Amino acid sequence: MTCFVLIPGSGGTAWYWSRVAPLLMAAGHEARPVDLPGDDEMAGIREYADVAVRTAQDGDDVVLVAQSMGGFTAALVCEQISVAGLTFVNAMIPVPGETAGDWWANVDAVAERERAADAGGYSRDFDLATYFLHDVRPEVAAEGEPFQRPEAEIAFTQPCDFTAWPAVPIRVLAGADDRFFPVAFQRRIAEQRLGVSADALPGGHLLALSNPTGVANYLLS
Repeated sequence: MTCFVLIPGSGGTAWYWSRVAPLLMAAGHEARPVDLPGDDEMAGIREYADVAVRTAQDGDDVVLVAQSMGGFTAALVCEQISVAGLTFVNAMIPVPGETAGDWWANVDAVAERERAADAGGYSRDFDLATYFLHDVRPEVAAEGEPFQRPEAEIAFTQPCDFTAWPAVPIRVLAGADDRFFPVAFQRRIAEQRLGVSADALPGGHLLALSNPTGVANYLLS
């Protein structure tokens, strides 16, 4: 039995994994979504890692699954506990010492997003409907509204002080329809920073909400 520790992205709401966790449990595994204090101005990625470590406590065969900004948290968790595997989902993949604030320029993320917008015929200007919710069912988006919270600035300024990625299987899953982190961009970063070829599934940036069955099956494969 695998213990999947599910780390959310910006804002830190465990609700993000609400469609995937039941599918993992139905397959006979543990699923532990992590709820992070995303709007706490005194809590950054170090504190997020502490929360995730406590969530993983006593879990057997722990696999970390990190969405978006959760990639920074996952790096620090791997420094504190032994994990059996690590899966990034539309994730920011850091290098040692990088901040989440610096990551954007370091990987040319905004320019990549704007090039994809021009090619796809949608606006370069960020808004939730265009970049996050374009493939999420309206009733699912409405259900999630009470759980949303802003991300505190401290999380973007703390260096991700990890030494190296653990010697365990590391996979990268990208949404083929992600407008925020376009799939070609994610493939480049996965190859450059991990030496890993990213896989892709239909769905946008909030892949666990728009294609939960696909995500669950991928994690179980």
